[in-house]
Amino acid sequence: MEFLLMIIEPRGDREGRSEDEGRALYDEMVRFGEGLAARGQLLASRSLRPDRHGVRVQHKGAAPVLRDGPFAEAREMVGGFYLIECANREAAIAIAAQCPAARFAAVEVRECAPCYVR
Repeated sequence: MEFLLMIIEPRGDREGRSEDEGRALYDEMVRFGEGLAARGQLLASRSLRPDRHGVRVQHKGAAPVLRDGPFAEAREMVGGFYLIECANREAAIAIAAQCPAARFAAVEVRECAPCYVR
């Protein structure tokens, strides 16, 4: 089964870290991903820039409406993700609990499925 582990960070936390602190956390997250890859569980992973660099696209009628970030209603942002393969939800939760990001952010576990699955 495929699961997405989304790193949900409080907005602004990155700005509160020094570059050295940020690099140390990033290196730890990379090593976590390398461990998943070595076990054959990692399908993809990426760190994302803060949402102030993002844009939301939504159709309102015929033309898309674009809204630049940051997105005022959000207190959190998706800071990155791991797409993993594992046996079941419990295994995905166990992996999420080992993720270094769980110390400074939330790790949301979501099973991949077609949009018609409820």
